[in-house]
Amino acid sequence: MSRVTFQPTPAFKAGSEFGRRWGVSLGLWGAAAGVTAVFLLSTTPLVKRELLSKVPVVGDYWKDKTPASDKFF
Repeated sequence: MSRVTFQPTPAFKAGSEFGRRWGVSLGLWGAAAGVTAVFLLSTTPLVKRELLSKVPVVGDYWKDKTPASDKFF
């Protein structure tokens, strides 16, 4: 007859197993979601002005160079 035995595990081990198993995957999905959100919102003036124009190397690409006389408001 088989015997059921209980093997206690420390509380920190369960968390480290979860982090090891899902941490990389969740990090990659989160990074992909962030890049997608910035890509889809890159046409809005607020994102261009407050986020994309302040990127160190390529920020000048998104700076608004339209003269004030050509802007609607």
